[in-house]
Amino acid sequence: MLTTKQNELLLFINDRLNKDGVSPSFDEMKDALNLASKSGIHRLISALEERGFLRRLAHRARALEVIKLPANNPTQNKSFRPTLVSEQPRPTSTPQGISILGKIAAGVPIEAIQHEIGFIDAPKEFDPNLHYALEVRGDSMIGIGILEGDIVILRRADSAETGDIVVALIDEEEATLKRLRKRGKSIALEAANPRYETRIFGPDQVRIQGILVSLVRRYH
Repeated sequence: MLTTKQNELLLFINDRLNKDGVSPSFDEMKDALNLASKSGIHRLISALEERGFLRRLAHRARALEVIKLPANNPTQNKSFRPTLVSEQPRPTSTPQGISILGKIAAGVPIEAIQHEIGFIDAPKEFDPNLHYALEVRGDSMIGIGILEGDIVILRRADSAETGDIVVALIDEEEATLKRLRKRGKSIALEAANPRYETRIFGPDQVRIQGILVSLVRRYH
């Protein structure tokens, strides 16, 4: 049985998915439920996941799937089908190469990857089911040779070691390309440009989306 707030959030997400085809932002959810902070939304979503009502889609920001609605909800029926948002089919063969899923900030974090924007050829050792690509925006990683406009190839992963260069999803809304440093229970996201400060987060604020394995530079 869901709490009042859990039920309200689930119905709000479901309504927005059915109406707009995109999930509401955490700020919109917070405002809709009259909560003081987004941390309350994180807890509600986690509770809905644990109870099998909601699922977060991996490697996408703000990508939620409604698995089911409460049995006593009038919109729940046999024909109900959950709506997927921001989910793109992964290639099952190599002719088109690796999916470029969007643009990633190497600088101040931008709203995270939402959709597939193209493909890039890559060596055969990169499995398109296990790897994806992003176009770099910003200059915070120029110290290690990652420039704006570069295409980075990442191995899908939800954990990483200190020193890895990762795509980190912050508070489920912002994505950034940074070097990961573990500091006790905290996570530091470190730039490779003295203009940018290292940012420190709690472990529940950061989800690893991938680890950098290669880089492609285009010359026009």
